[in-house]
Amino acid sequence: MLKNIVILLLASALAASLLQRRGALSHAAPSGTAHQLPSSPGPVVTPTEKGPPQEAPVIQPPAPLNAVAKLLQEARANPVLTGAAIGFCLIDSKGAVIMDENAGTAFIPASSFKTLTTATALEILGPDFHFTTELKSTAPIQEGVIKGDLVIVGGGDPMLKLDDLKAWVADLKQRGLVRITGTIRVDPSFFSGSLYGDFWNWGDIGNGYGSGVAGLNLNHNRYILMFQAGPEVGSPAQLLGINLEVPGAVWKNEVTTGPADSGDGVMIHGGENTTAIYLRGTVPLGAAKFQARGAVPDPARFAAHHFRAALLAAGIQVGSPGSGAGPAKKSGSGSGPAKSSGNGAASIAPATASHSLLKHDSPPLLDIIKSIHKVSDNQETECVFRMLGLKAGKPPAEVIREHWKTRGLEFAGLRMEDGSGLSRADFVRPLDLARLQFLAGTGPQGVAYKTSLLSENGLTWKIGAMSGIRTYTGYAKTKSGEEYCYALMVNHYIDGKTVSELCRHVLDAMMGL
Repeated sequence: MLKNIVILLLASALAASLLQRRGALSHAAPSGTAHQLPSSPGPVVTPTEKGPPQEAPVIQPPAPLNAVAKLLQEARANPVLTGAAIGFCLIDSKGAVIMDENAGTAFIPASSFKTLTTATALEILGPDFHFTTELKSTAPIQEGVIKGDLVIVGGGDPMLKLDDLKAWVADLKQRGLVRITGTIRVDPSFFSGSLYGDFWNWGDIGNGYGSGVAGLNLNHNRYILMFQAGPEVGSPAQLLGINLEVPGAVWKNEVTTGPADSGDGVMIHGGENTTAIYLRGTVPLGAAKFQARGAVPDPARFAAHHFRAALLAAGIQVGSPGSGAGPAKKSGSGSGPAKSSGNGAASIAPATASHSLLKHDSPPLLDIIKSIHKVSDNQETECVFRMLGLKAGKPPAEVIREHWKTRGLEFAGLRMEDGSGLSRADFVRPLDLARLQFLAGTGPQGVAYKTSLLSENGLTWKIGAMSGIRTYTGYAKTKSGEEYCYALMVNHYIDGKTVSELCRHVLDAMMGL
């Protein structure tokens, strides 16, 4: 059906004019590439509050969508995009599908997948939900002394910062605490299982964007390494130091110097509870203090270590006299292995503590979701994803499926191995992704959800981008005043520039309605 529509509408003069526009997302579309498979309209759903989706015919698109149809046809014929796949779905303000290009085929979504987690969390947990972290002790404060241990009980907060722990230290000091006879313990059992998604790549989990998800998280479980480029391309880069010590880490620096315009080529290979962290790749020639973000391999130990250091810095003794750690050391310079210092005085095993001392609440969930949509943070998203499962007592992916089924959206072809889209084993159809936007936008948290997304000049979006993957989903409030929901998905391409331009032109043309 769509091919016939495209052929009839190719001569549209309006389409030609729309192709010259440049839209609001030109700055947000990273490079990529794609090829369109033959179109095959899938089942169309008019969402209802309850009950299964109802099939309906595809509505003929308004004339201005000739430009979109022409762009997709040209993409299919472009030899640069041979072998790639393009999917597109556009839904009008009444929930009817008005354009379908491979919308019934499942694609790898990358970070646009985050909208499944965020939209669901807003409706189930609510915009005012908070994660809570608690500080307890095994004995009360008596005459300035705790004759026992301090215990940090994690609550899955992805936003907990070192400054929050330092605020606890200041409070304890104001209460007159001068000594803890025991040690610092951490209970990270709030979230069980691995720090990482089962299908996260080895090349992701050591880098900052792939930081682990724990019951207790500090500074997003990340650190920053600083490098100095060598004198020439190919020469070793020097590891200058680290912003926050990672206790027990042994740095194996194999980073070299790349061309001056090569950008960030550093890859950090770590893993859960590992001590050996491999630094590979390149930094650009001429860089004096080049930063690369890595993922902490043991978040609980990392948090305990830095809380203890903050206590000692405030003059609060921990353990027996003389056992306190000194200031953090700079870690490893040069190209060989380097070992980070660590005092081993913190216990990671969960501990029973009956005395509640302090609590810290995260920002409200809506603020966390705004952060997720703005910076596409995987760790923040996974904490929200796991919380959905924990609250319901079942796998979070099952919670998401069941929630939207009651709203009339029964996902077909969905594979959800995480909540963030970092896994390349995640699949979703453009049809279902666009329908999710419609239901979320018209649901009980519709205003909050839509305003949490990035927006400019009437176009609202969540982008997804990985190697060979480029996706967009969101809303388009057009010149006619109507609001459309869309999903544009491109997979398996080689030429990033071509796909970046294609996505920009499609979004621009859509705004011409």
